[in-house]
Amino acid sequence: MTINVMMKNIPKQDRPRERLIKAGPTNISNQELLAILLGTGTKEESVSELSQRVLMHFEGLNLLRDSTIEELVAIKGIGPVKAVVILAAIELGKRMHQLKPQEKYVIRSPEDGADYVMEEMRILKQEHFVVLFLNTKNQVIHRQTIFIGSLNASIVHPREVFREAVKRSAASIICAHNHPSGDPSPSQEDIHVTKRLAECGKMIGIELLDHLVIGDHKFVSLKEKGYL
Repeated sequence: MTINVMMKNIPKQDRPRERLIKAGPTNISNQELLAILLGTGTKEESVSELSQRVLMHFEGLNLLRDSTIEELVAIKGIGPVKAVVILAAIELGKRMHQLKPQEKYVIRSPEDGADYVMEEMRILKQEHFVVLFLNTKNQVIHRQTIFIGSLNASIVHPREVFREAVKRSAASIICAHNHPSGDPSPSQEDIHVTKRLAECGKMIGIELLDHLVIGDHKFVSLKEKGYL
């Protein structure tokens, strides 16, 4: 059953879900948000009326935030299921509020870049071509595996690499791929791909800082080798 069909069976005054879809969650009232959590009202009152009564009982969100399951089920129309949903939503909100922004990893050298990917990439049985997207402070803002398979210029297309860079508003990128043999010595194809990506990066203003070839607990920086 589609959302539109479901909404037709709900009285207009009891359509907070529809309002959230159309207006967005920041543009609906506390009462409507609570009504969405409650889902249904009772035989005597609509879900909107029930949600309004719950908010009046707790004099708004401040006291509701610290409510207990005993306090909630004591309200007519609120059973254990509705009470649990409310408490779960409150707890989730508290945990989100307590989240601290994670510090972004900063890459200052080829060693920093290799350390960031080494433990995961050195054990891979196939070649993985990974791109690290950096901001102006050389902090990693995103990491993405572009393709899996033997490195080939026709497969590692700059379009795929830089499309994501533009999407992420990256200032620069670092590429890395592994050699399952454990030997990070770069091949001619590695060098060719590196130069091609570097040229494309210069044209669009997103610098390729390095291309790292990952072996088993060792790596080669194509920048240090003079290919960038």
